[in-house]
Amino acid sequence: MAWVGLLVRLVVGGVWIVAGAIKLPDPDAGIDAVRAYQLLPGAVVPAVGLLLPIVEVVVGVALVLGLLTRFAAVVSCLLFVAFIAGISSAWARGITIDCGCFGGGGYDPDAAAKYPWEIARDVALLAASAFLVWRGRRTRWALDARLFRT
Repeated sequence: MAWVGLLVRLVVGGVWIVAGAIKLPDPDAGIDAVRAYQLLPGAVVPAVGLLLPIVEVVVGVALVLGLLTRFAAVVSCLLFVAFIAGISSAWARGITIDCGCFGGGGYDPDAAAKYPWEIARDVALLAASAFLVWRGRRTRWALDARLFRT
């Protein structure tokens, strides 16, 4: 199980790092992607759009390194629940937007066909994150095991 935990950490952490790193160079696109969901008050959208890529990269790096693994995995779970809810809400309301998961965002005429795949992907990553909450620092090559010996 320790090796499975390492693999899960690397996959989920890698996804977060890539997703955040792609968005960092274009903060306006991130803000537009958050705004496109039409879920948050306008005053909150810029802060979420600017902070989300940073949080994604930090969570990803923590998971890859196995540093504060349980905490990072809990944050990962919360983010995936929010993303699943956001995509589901957009789909239910007939909003056709790119999820903005890996940059982009905004109107996408083919979005409705992509929503099931995006939700399924996020559910799988949510399950993987939940596994890491359970496994915590008991994964191979985790810094937690070195820093917080019990």
